[in-house]
Amino acid sequence: MKYHALGRSDIQVSEIALGTMTWGEQNTPQEAFAQIDCALDHGVNFLDTAELYAIPPRAETYGRTEEIIGAWLAQSGRRDDVVLASKVCGPTDWCPHIRDGKAHLDRHNIIRACEDSLRRLQTDYLDLYQTHWPDRSTNFFGKLGYQHQDAREAAGAPIEETLRAMEILVESGKVRAVGVSNETAWGVMQHLRLAEQQSLPRIVSIQNPYNLLNRSFEIGLAEVACREAVGLLAYSPLAFGVLAGKYLHGRQPAGARLTLFPHYTRYSNAQAEQATVAYVALAAEFALDPAQMALAFIRQQPFVTATIIGATSMAQLQSNLASVELQLPDACVEQIEAIHRRFPNPCP
Repeated sequence: MKYHALGRSDIQVSEIALGTMTWGEQNTPQEAFAQIDCALDHGVNFLDTAELYAIPPRAETYGRTEEIIGAWLAQSGRRDDVVLASKVCGPTDWCPHIRDGKAHLDRHNIIRACEDSLRRLQTDYLDLYQTHWPDRSTNFFGKLGYQHQDAREAAGAPIEETLRAMEILVESGKVRAVGVSNETAWGVMQHLRLAEQQSLPRIVSIQNPYNLLNRSFEIGLAEVACREAVGLLAYSPLAFGVLAGKYLHGRQPAGARLTLFPHYTRYSNAQAEQATVAYVALAAEFALDPAQMALAFIRQQPFVTATIIGATSMAQLQSNLASVELQLPDACVEQIEAIHRRFPNPCP
């Protein structure tokens, strides 16, 4: 396992991060504990969660994932062995159970959310605190076709206010570093500009989707990530498990995410199926596991700080962890690029 700095901070994180959003929904606390122990045994030191989790978001499971992690921390006494990241929700009109559906990235909401997360996590501090999505009208969660909405802008918290709230948390010792998620190139540069001009906390990371079916990060954000040292924490690296090939030809494996929650259709369209068929065949040609090939491709990108894996079974977790040993041959990468040219970003 290799380790990379989070941005320009002194925080070192493993190249694989353990995602947690299934804990409390698809996974029991006991299964989550076993996953953490297994990941740490393999050199992982980075856990990523959010106040929103478990997924799919429901009032009944809100904050449950953080509670499970908190229970593990209390039981194990291993807080110093992990880099712990969580997130504060942006506007939540679609999640009325979170602060009465009135969450914004303002001082009141951010400080309250952080303190609630710390309580659930049973810790005094977070190593990384991220905004989960922007507090403005823009493109994220697969939305295309930007439409400017001045009225929506007036309702949200300005980025400067968000950073000033984060500054309070950093200065109080409750947060070591700050980051963003589901952001755009404009949003990242605004955060950096304000941090420099106003001496506010400088973001160290951006957590966005990145996988073989959605390489849109490369279009504008990859250059920002490299030049500004705001590395990508890549989520959905297997596109909801689609790139493992297990859903091909209409299959619905028992207990799998898209079997249980078919409304998650971001990576389920005809072009994505054709691209996945091609990637799975390519993996077979090189005698590779298709999921490990997909994860290895992400890990090899210079703008990626860590790849966030998630698993609902121990076998799945161990296979994903083993991907760190895989270095893709140049011939394999060339063919991945050829498939990408045939099916460019079928699931942005």
